[in-house]
Amino acid sequence: MGRGRAKAKQTKVARELKYSSPNMDLTSLQRELAGEPERPSDRPDPADAWADEDEWRRA
Repeated sequence: MGRGRAKAKQTKVARELKYSSPNMDLTSLQRELAGEPERPSDRPDPADAWADEDEWRRA
């Protein structure tokens, strides 16, 4: 005994996942599946992270 609430919650969550329609960026998915390169604004420049650290060390 005692599993009634847990099972009911699992059933509720499963039902929400099954019948909900999540927000999807279909344009981004289409680009990814087509193998197109990412736009430069999609990814931060890794050099920017190091620039902040270099400035911090100099101070």
